[in-house]
Amino acid sequence: MARKEKEFDTINDGSHAIRKFTIADFLMILLLVVLCLTCILPFVHLAAKSISSNTAVMAKSVVLWPKGINFDAYQSIFQDGTLVHAFGYSVLVVLIFTFLGMVACTCAAYPLSKKRLKGRLFFTFLLMFPMYFSAGLIPNYLLMKDLGLLNNMWVLILPLIYAPYNMLIMKSYFQSSIPDSLEEAAFLDGANNLQILFRVVLPLSKPILATLSLFYAVGRWNAYADNKYYITSEGLKLIQYKLYQLVASATEAQTATLSEAIEVTSTPEVLQSACIMFTTIPIILVYPFLQKYFVKGVMVGAVKG
Repeated sequence: MARKEKEFDTINDGSHAIRKFTIADFLMILLLVVLCLTCILPFVHLAAKSISSNTAVMAKSVVLWPKGINFDAYQSIFQDGTLVHAFGYSVLVVLIFTFLGMVACTCAAYPLSKKRLKGRLFFTFLLMFPMYFSAGLIPNYLLMKDLGLLNNMWVLILPLIYAPYNMLIMKSYFQSSIPDSLEEAAFLDGANNLQILFRVVLPLSKPILATLSLFYAVGRWNAYADNKYYITSEGLKLIQYKLYQLVASATEAQTATLSEAIEVTSTPEVLQSACIMFTTIPIILVYPFLQKYFVKGVMVGAVKG
């Protein structure tokens, strides 16, 4: 007992600070630092290459700090316009997809979280079944063709707005974090199910709404397989698929071009790095605005007594 008391200092707020720094602590911190660096350093390397001179990049002298700083690659991207158009189009698709996905997820999760719903187990099984089995690529393609969705923006939105895994997460959150006493009080006040959902449940579910919205947005932003299979029109291609085509063409032919209408003065490697940064930075900027909801406890004090 005495040894444990020596290892901690009591702070003014009543918490304890560790005085003894062990080898195990050092190893854990070292492991976390290494894992963080594996994510950060490649991103910094690409950022440095995207604003470095062609000579420095071709000489393989750019590691984590740019050399011969210039923004020719980014200038080429904006002058060309194809990636800028794809970026705006992708943002529109992501916003519509995220909104409809959250609506579908909420409409499925809220009723299934209530024991008063008759046939709840059957509907849960029916909605969870697609998570384990799918028809496959060819049947899906034939279905989209029969529905007239090929070369249509909605083929990138409607088939994926319902996500069983996201629905399961939201359902579990409603069951574990929304007290039944709140809904019972609302029922006594004359509220119906929709009023309870919009005035009681959703305002208390900001963390899960923010988290799943981020899942939907990032998932749609990074996906391009359905764009590759169902879309042939250049104006309907998402920015991730444009980037995939650029990287694939540069890998095969050692050249990278945006379009024939614009003169590109950057080397393929610099242009690839700039395009990757142009595609990646927007989704990274979203995280700080939603991060607080991951740890914020909005249920504290929601129920008294």
